[in-house]
Amino acid sequence: MGKGDRKTAKGKRYVSSYGNVRSRGIVKAAVSAAAPVVKKTVVKAGAKKTVAK
Repeated sequence: MGKGDRKTAKGKRYVSSYGNVRSRGIVKAAVSAAAPVVKKTVVKAGAKKTVAK
């Protein structure tokens, strides 16, 4: 697993090629923009106050 291994990111940098292991930043940005993350909010019911008699 070093420079000569074309299946690793280090090997792809050495050979100057791109692939699944070493994808370009533009592709990652497009994928993240296509699927926005939706935050789910939980609304908690307030505590009921009782009046002391």
